[in-house]
Amino acid sequence: MLFLGKEIPSPLTLASGILGISFSSLQRVIRDGAGMVTTKSLSIEPRIGHEGPVIVEFNGGLINSVGLTNPGIQDGLEEVEKFHNQFEGVVIVSVFGGNANDFVKLAEAVNQSSADFLELNLSCPNVEDEFKRPFALMPEKVTEIVSAVRTVSDIPILAKLSPNANDIGVIAKLAEDAGAHGLTMINTLGHGMVVDAIAKRPVLRNNFGGISGPCIKPLAIKLIYDVSKVVDIPILGTGGISTGLDAVEMMMAGASAIGVGSAVYDHGLDVFKSIREEMEVFMDSHGYSDYSDLIGILEEN
Repeated sequence: MLFLGKEIPSPLTLASGILGISFSSLQRVIRDGAGMVTTKSLSIEPRIGHEGPVIVEFNGGLINSVGLTNPGIQDGLEEVEKFHNQFEGVVIVSVFGGNANDFVKLAEAVNQSSADFLELNLSCPNVEDEFKRPFALMPEKVTEIVSAVRTVSDIPILAKLSPNANDIGVIAKLAEDAGAHGLTMINTLGHGMVVDAIAKRPVLRNNFGGISGPCIKPLAIKLIYDVSKVVDIPILGTGGISTGLDAVEMMMAGASAIGVGSAVYDHGLDVFKSIREEMEVFMDSHGYSDYSDLIGILEEN
């Protein structure tokens, strides 16, 4: 199937922030059934992130406050080059900055690499203490950043959106009008908090974080369905996917590709193989010849 003009063997995609940046871990994901991989979100300079603990599991999923830990754009892109030198596969480089100028500098750096797509992380909820409100909640900032990056980027751009927006359809349309070639949605929901009742304090050192995992799947599917009705660009859907049927449902709602994140934490890298096999069994059983046949076919009552 095709995604933004690139041939990919499956719509499954490693979501940003799940694994380290090393090329060997990215290769493993492709071998296990993913069609694309996304790097951790990279900044201009390295970031240590928040002090641990930064991830806590609850009965509906995960809450994380990693704080965008990453080695910086130059070291991150070196791993992308190692990946492409030794392996064929589509790499999405995710980036974030504190302003439009930062995003432009990051895009210019990515232009010098073999990256296939550029993801603009406009929506991380875990660094508001540093960057205030996520850009994906501010319409004027979405337009400013996407427009600025579009003028310099040599590769297709994905804008990563937040489920916390008052009207994500409006934000999505602004991103499309500003030049985004596609959308990644949704980022983690939140903030959320888990309390240690014995210690009488939040479990996470940062107190709260973004919510992911199975509990957000219904919201992700609904928002993807809504946005697919107002934009003409493809959506990389993510949020709570852990089975083949989950992925099928999200594609039927309008996603053109599927990001898998928290399920790796719960089930390991083998989850890509199991999701892909389950999708193929479903498709064979119901007469679908290609993954693309699933996209946006949800019937309304």
